[in-house]
Amino acid sequence: MTGRFIVFEGGEGVGKSTQSRLLADALRARGLEVVTTREPGGTPGAEAIRALLLDKDGPAKDGLGWGTRAEALLFAAARADHVETLIRPALARGAWVVCDRYLDSSRAYQGGGSGLEDRDILTLHRIGSAGLLPDCTMLLSLDPAEAAARVQKRDAGALDRIGGRAADYHARVGAAFLRYAEAEPDRFAQVAAEGTPEAVHARVLAAVDGLWSA
Repeated sequence: MTGRFIVFEGGEGVGKSTQSRLLADALRARGLEVVTTREPGGTPGAEAIRALLLDKDGPAKDGLGWGTRAEALLFAAARADHVETLIRPALARGAWVVCDRYLDSSRAYQGGGSGLEDRDILTLHRIGSAGLLPDCTMLLSLDPAEAAARVQKRDAGALDRIGGRAADYHARVGAAFLRYAEAEPDRFAQVAAEGTPEAVHARVLAAVDGLWSA
């Protein structure tokens, strides 16, 4: 039996990592094999690219970071390795894969935020990852002021290269996520991220419910 692929998406501070962990725990409690992972990252090669992209003290620390097109290519390369090495093999053996960010983050950040054409990002994904899409994409949404407060509490101002970009950039990212969710309602589940982690988790479980018998 082929496994299921669930991705958590959204802007900074909405609780993707927490909800990924809680969902994985719930799935394991049902006796399922669950692989938890993240993007960029998830494999040694992709984690190396993550450091290039996000680490302020990493290899690009003396420069201004990557240009928009180089950034998109690096994300696509990391995803290609991630999909081939980790995600597809796990799904093939029947595991459920729960991933913190995936393709739609590239679409929202490098597309909506930085201005690349969506069709170009999708072409990179088709070439690098054979177009693999999640069974369900959980889009967590939260008031921007509350999200910013969570980020400040979590990171104490030590944001990575992309998380530390200006508020108008992140506003464009958030608007792009909403556009994608509205355009593909069969793939996206929009989940309100306000309240306690447990309250949000209950909403996530309700959204995942239809996958059990699919």
